[in-house]
Amino acid sequence: MQYRTLGRTGVQVSSLALGAMNFGKIGRTSQDEATALVEAALEGGVNFIDTADAYSAGESEEMVGKAIAGRRDDIVLATKASLPMDDERNHRGGSRRWLVTALEGSLRRLGVDHVDLYQVHRWDPSASDEETLSALSDLQRAGKIHYFGTSTFPAYRLVQAQWAARDRQLGRYVTEQPNYSILQRRIETDVLPVAEEYGLGVLAWSPLASGWLSGAIREGRAVTTNRSGFMPQRFDTTIASNRAKLDAVEQLAGVADQADLTMIQLALGFVTAHPAVTSALVGPRTPEHLRSQLAAADTVLSADVLDAIDAIVAPGVDLAPHEKNDTPPALLDPSLRRR
Repeated sequence: MQYRTLGRTGVQVSSLALGAMNFGKIGRTSQDEATALVEAALEGGVNFIDTADAYSAGESEEMVGKAIAGRRDDIVLATKASLPMDDERNHRGGSRRWLVTALEGSLRRLGVDHVDLYQVHRWDPSASDEETLSALSDLQRAGKIHYFGTSTFPAYRLVQAQWAARDRQLGRYVTEQPNYSILQRRIETDVLPVAEEYGLGVLAWSPLASGWLSGAIREGRAVTTNRSGFMPQRFDTTIASNRAKLDAVEQLAGVADQADLTMIQLALGFVTAHPAVTSALVGPRTPEHLRSQLAAADTVLSADVLDAIDAIVAPGVDLAPHEKNDTPPALLDPSLRRR
């Protein structure tokens, strides 16, 4: 396992981190299975675990808390807030009111008195940077969080937040967690350069592109991944973007074979090769999944392999841009772009 400094914090984290989104209802994972995954990850050198309050409505946090009981100090623990927890309009977002309340809920479910990294799960256009950053800064001073970061923020919002922190003398975001894989590369044009400019640690989610790069999805095979069960539209190959992904996967499989690599090694090696990336978040559901992912921990791709990947999916290109969850609000709501 490789270890890297998380942004400019001085904290050392593993280049593969355990994402816990599949713990609970989403991944149909029991407590015993989640605990086994955490134990295997720690034995494999992983020291960073990431979850969120919205994952299975808090169930993931509860499972992580039970799995790490008795070994909290050896783990860099991260969680997130801001996505809706229920239908109540104020149980979401980046307001001080909600972030303080949400953190208390997360600490209770995790069974800890602090988290190392607290992340705003999505940018909230209704809350000012000053509102959110001042709340996070106060939680940091209170010792309930050590650092705070963002997830899936557009590049211009990352810059604006850095300026707001400087101008208001508030704590600043130290990490960003974006969607990044061979099939989704647009952040190379903006988010990753911004992260490098401001010294942000980058924690890449979905480096296996929801299973497309796991080796399980190939031409002529039925798609039976867990994600395809509740997001079938992202795997329907009659849709042009999915067809483009499948075509790319077939070419990438040839690159992996020629380099004597698994598809998982190719995919994770690609993400962790970028100088801006600190860790790739893997989200296994089974010990077999985790073993295949840990096998990529020390994969270093040669320049020839990286060039071959570039020839299949060009740098800065998303094959399915509508799946990125970082579209500016004005592109989704016509009223925001018309007088």
